Amino acid sequence: MTRLLVKIPGLVNVSSCKCIPFPRANLENGENTPLLPIHQLRLQGEGNYNWAKSSKALVSTYLSTRLRYSSHREWNEAEANYYEITTQDEEETLKVVSTFTVFDNVPVLRSQTSVQNTSQSKIDLTSIPSLVIGGLTRTNVWYHDFKLSIPHNSWFREAQWKHLSLPDAGVDKCFTGPEATSFMTCSCSNRGTFSTGSYLPMGMLQNETKPDTWLWQLEHNGSWKWEVGDWKSDLYVALSGPTSNDHQWEQGLEPGETFNTVPAAICHVLDGPDAAFQALTAYRRRIRRFHQDNVDLPLIFNDYMNCLMGDPTEDKIRQLIKPATRAGAEYFVIDAGWYSNDNSWWDDIGLWEPSTTRFPSGLDTLIKELRDAGLIPGLWLEPESIGVKSEVANQLPPDAFFQQGGKKIVERNRYQLDFRHEAVRKHLDQVVDRLVTKMGVGYFKFDYNIEISQGTDVHGCSPGVGQLEHNRAYLAWVTSLLDKYPGLVIENCSSGAQRMDYAMLAVHPLQSTSDQEDPVMYASIAAAVFTAVTPEQSATWAYPQKEWSDEINALTVVNSLLGRIHLSGRLDLLSDHQFNLIAEGMNIYKSIRQDIKNGVPFWPLGLPTWREDWLAVGLICTDRTLLAVWRTNGKNTCELPISHLSKQGEVEVTLLYPKSFAAEARWDATVGAVQVQLPETVCARVFEIKAR
Repeated sequence: MTRLLVKIPGLVNVSSCKCIPFPRANLENGENTPLLPIHQLRLQGEGNYNWAKSSKALVSTYLSTRLRYSSHREWNEAEANYYEITTQDEEETLKVVSTFTVFDNVPVLRSQTSVQNTSQSKIDLTSIPSLVIGGLTRTNVWYHDFKLSIPHNSWFREAQWKHLSLPDAGVDKCFTGPEATSFMTCSCSNRGTFSTGSYLPMGMLQNETKPDTWLWQLEHNGSWKWEVGDWKSDLYVALSGPTSNDHQWEQGLEPGETFNTVPAAICHVLDGPDAAFQALTAYRRRIRRFHQDNVDLPLIFNDYMNCLMGDPTEDKIRQLIKPATRAGAEYFVIDAGWYSNDNSWWDDIGLWEPSTTRFPSGLDTLIKELRDAGLIPGLWLEPESIGVKSEVANQLPPDAFFQQGGKKIVERNRYQLDFRHEAVRKHLDQVVDRLVTKMGVGYFKFDYNIEISQGTDVHGCSPGVGQLEHNRAYLAWVTSLLDKYPGLVIENCSSGAQRMDYAMLAVHPLQSTSDQEDPVMYASIAAAVFTAVTPEQSATWAYPQKEWSDEINALTVVNSLLGRIHLSGRLDLLSDHQFNLIAEGMNIYKSIRQDIKNGVPFWPLGLPTWREDWLAVGLICTDRTLLAVWRTNGKNTCELPISHLSKQGEVEVTLLYPKSFAAEARWDATVGAVQVQLPETVCARVFEIKAR
């Protein structure tokens, strides 16, 4: 078998974090290397050729032994390096092409693979990873040296990383010798339309004995899977979209047809997790669509969370316009319920006509009032769902909905629209056009609150194929809206952050980070969410309440201050003192937002966990470092190591918000850390740190 031992140009020594794509020693070992063939697709009826791997694994496929190198090419354009490798089987029935991308000065490898049927008969794919890399760990004791990190992402508890030893994850060394390979794999996957409903499509391997970190992500808004396992005395990682075993995905290809996998990306740094996440942050900024929103970072008020909670009326909205404007809001979003004439707004969505009982003067009149107040108006919309009571459910053809066995799938009194269907896109095009051009809406919060795990078998496709095609059609539709209305801002929301993936975030400029209603619990999410999304896309709620103490109201502002503020709460009910505390935070945000859009994250205390006494996250900016610190329990002092300032000599630490509150913070040059003392058991502060 011809092995493809590929060194991708552009990844070696491209940044200060000492990134290399693959271990050099393994590349030089030739046939003795534990690297895997890069193309590991599986056809219907085929299992695995190697006795030591189950056919549930993504690797060790029969086709990987039959494919041979055919050609390669490399080129550079738009500050990116491309490397393309083509293989073909001996009978010339399949052509497989992987395209690797590395952006200048960004130590992340992106991969996407395509398969073309070059035979004269139909073939059926059951599995094809987007990226497979073997020989990760460069040590014979990888089971001892490395730990695996998996990001849990449940509703109200997003971006929480769990760290496991490899034996605890089920991957251990069971044999000796250079060819030793076990049945063991550790996999993480999602099935259904909540792409991040249980886990983020990410993972990390970290060497605990020396600086060496692998970090990866799958860029897909549907079903996915990654796995880590052992192969010839070393570890591999395989990253994949839907498969037959896990997601009922079987892709038929007629002669001449081609299938493209979902993109995947991986970073390798001879450094710690902070450096890897900083590299991934830079990469995410390169792959996303340009939008002015990510340049300006406007301040958004939304009337939902701990405010109107889906019960807007024109009187309630009018009471909030002036305080929102005084606080510094630049957008005003009217959330769920604006279309319903009663309180059953959940199961009658789909027509998207304004309620006449909630807005007797007309919603267009209220939107004009928002415009006159200097605010850009926004509306909540859930474009993929149709309520079972909606008249639209009977107007669209049956094959415009997800189906199973000829019946429309019902989930929580909703139907799922299939964006492959022209009638669906036409209906939603008309809705958006009416709201944007006739009513003057400049912002949409696109929400999604049902999870369809079955897929759809409309037109005889496998359920996984139907879902994948819908996922791609939906993103193409959102892209078409942004092409048509370049100034329109579309926020990605899905029961908070249940689709916080970089298929969605390469298109949408903003991401809702959670529906968490408790500000203290939200602190753990706010401290960790930059692992999943760039700061300037991370919309986090700040929702002050008149019943809360000053410390808790300040804490809810700190939660959002280093990302994107989603201001909410009954601002109209706050005392002058409370309101001024919130307005101070909004002014601070406006003074730092141009640093936020270029900052890269770091975690002085390591990645946050759910019940820490102290939490901290910072942004390394061009001329300063911003640091958010939370105390939720325990002793009143904490040492926060900041490695990038450890050799700077004199360092000045200044309390940025809230300025008048008690806090002590000083730089300790002997240990390269900020020593912080906070008086209250539950409180939060933001500091500015500069080298003199």
